Amino acid sequence: MNGIILINKEKEYTSHDVVYKIKKLLNEKVGHTGTLDPMATGVLPLLVGKGTLCSKYLINHDKIYKVKLEFGKKTATADIEGEIIEEKEVSKDTFEKDNIEKTFETFIGKQQQIPPIYSAIKVNGKKLYEYARKGQEVKIEPRNIEIYYIKLLNIDEENLQIEFEVSCSKGTYIRSLCEDIAGKLGTVGFMKELQRIKVGEFELKDTVTIKDIEENIENEEFFEKHFISIEKLFKNKDKIELNNRKLELFLNGVKLSTEKANEVYRIYNDSEFVGIGIVKDKLLKRDIIL
Repeated sequence: MNGIILINKEKEYTSHDVVYKIKKLLNEKVGHTGTLDPMATGVLPLLVGKGTLCSKYLINHDKIYKVKLEFGKKTATADIEGEIIEEKEVSKDTFEKDNIEKTFETFIGKQQQIPPIYSAIKVNGKKLYEYARKGQEVKIEPRNIEIYYIKLLNIDEENLQIEFEVSCSKGTYIRSLCEDIAGKLGTVGFMKELQRIKVGEFELKDTVTIKDIEENIENEEFFEKHFISIEKLFKNKDKIELNNRKLELFLNGVKLSTEKANEVYRIYNDSEFVGIGIVKDKLLKRDIIL
């Protein structure tokens, strides 16, 4: 089994928990393309078997999230799991739709963002949350990110909350975004809920749960429907057909001359999918072989 399966991660599971469970169920090597916080839910693409070799093609995917932001309280972790470290009044102006949407507009585009101290980013070989747990000071460098859009979904003035959808680049911390939005609206806030609804081309509607897999572990039709093969993953790439002699050379690591443009290609032999190759400077070399 080589390819990708899309998991709808549930709350309280870490991404590592999900990888471990699926690895045990499928008895295959399993990896992921980017973690989700334990409190977050939604799309978690898992790479299975030789699909783990595809990670370099997937790590830079843009993402879309559905977010619930609560005003009036700031937490140590910038989400619902941290202790409250500050409280601030929330004015009625905060919940005016025009005011919120104008504030959202100020975040659109390329920018630098300061990641939260409770994150897995490494500084001098240690993760930021390790410094935070010991109460140690550490300089956090800003990261280049891009916000493509932020769309207001709901205003819940009674519970001091708003809900929005955000499309952003890899490396964007939604917890930091929530704090920054609250600050521009004249108060403090934290991320109460987070659901990832899209990663690159992978959507929530195409996901399955761990329970779904447990219940269908012997069901071939289930996996045919929900498993994304390496061939299908690269469906938008052009084909290169190799005869038996060239295939043997290709599989042995020999670079083959070609007039094809520099790009990634699907490789076939007698119309049978063999794997993925890369052309660079008129030479085709193997990359992922089934």
